[in-house]
Amino acid sequence: MMDLIFDYTSLRLIWWVLLGVLLIGFAVTDGFDMGVGALLPFVAKTDVERRVAINTVGPVWEGNQVWFILGGGAIFAAWPALYALSFSGFYLAMFLVLFALILRPVGFKYRSKRESVTWRRNWDWALFVGGAVPALIFGVAVGNTLQGVPFHFTDDLRPIYEGTLWGLLNPLALYCGLVSLSMLLMHGAAWLAFKAEGNVADRAANIGSKTALATAVLFAGGGVLVWLGLFGGYTVTSPIVWDGPSNPLGKAVTVDAHAWLRNYSAAPWLWVVPGLGIAAPLLAWLGFRKGQAGLTVLASKLGIACIIATVGLAMFPIILPSSTHPADALTVFDASSSRATLRNMLIATVIFLPIVLVYTAWVYKVLWGKVSEAEISRAGSSVY
Repeated sequence: MMDLIFDYTSLRLIWWVLLGVLLIGFAVTDGFDMGVGALLPFVAKTDVERRVAINTVGPVWEGNQVWFILGGGAIFAAWPALYALSFSGFYLAMFLVLFALILRPVGFKYRSKRESVTWRRNWDWALFVGGAVPALIFGVAVGNTLQGVPFHFTDDLRPIYEGTLWGLLNPLALYCGLVSLSMLLMHGAAWLAFKAEGNVADRAANIGSKTALATAVLFAGGGVLVWLGLFGGYTVTSPIVWDGPSNPLGKAVTVDAHAWLRNYSAAPWLWVVPGLGIAAPLLAWLGFRKGQAGLTVLASKLGIACIIATVGLAMFPIILPSSTHPADALTVFDASSSRATLRNMLIATVIFLPIVLVYTAWVYKVLWGKVSEAEISRAGSSVY
């Protein structure tokens, strides 16, 4: 049994699944932090209301960042070629994301240091940027991944990226950015409706019902664009050696406008995943309308998980296609680390990931309950 689990093919597939789990974990946890930040100017009109919104995420946002670190670390260790191309090729986009993410902790820490209205308003807008920009750019990255990224490898496997920041900001990629932004706005609104009281919760529910509908419509529209072949697609046409050495050169990949639908045609039960990607936001919309905050949060999480999983299932086994040299695309079977690295990482993950999950669950249990204006007023400067 152990030999089966730890053979090279199984390890590659396991780490492909784990990469998806980590990305979903990041979007589900840190996603509502970003959503709350992006909604801050719109759900809170007074200083006390803004402090209510901020304190719904203030105690947990740093812990939620763990998933971002885990995801980046997993890409670095398990898929080094993917890390090299995406983090260097998307450097300017990543710089924008990191700049925005840096504004968040600074905004949280410095906002309450002065009573000045101008001071606090400026930091509130910094928190807005720290939430909205990453939510948009992460979706743009997914859109470019679906279309293919302009890169190739030299004969000695040196990656060459040929794109620019403005090339990344193309219409189809920006459309995916809107899907991501509306999805995380929905999630942030669901969190505020669940954790806040009074006007903040009411405004969040009102905005959330709109963003939930927008998420369902935009995601369904994205499916239509894929069906029309506008996002393109890539298919590996040469024989696949799942347990062979990691070398992205030497395979054959063809451009196929409908390739991203082939896995769903081959296994029709997979349509459940994109179906839930539409149905779950609609369920969240119903939760917002009916005032069922707990249902809304769960539906929002399910929608995010299924929307992200839809992309991964559509592209499998390709991880990062090349728009200029399709044969150089990175795939599950030719872009991973060595068998020993994947095995040792899996052992560490089996040991430490449950600890992260248990600790996270304990933190949320301790911090359970709603944040009210009266509570914020009583706490004074002891909270954000």
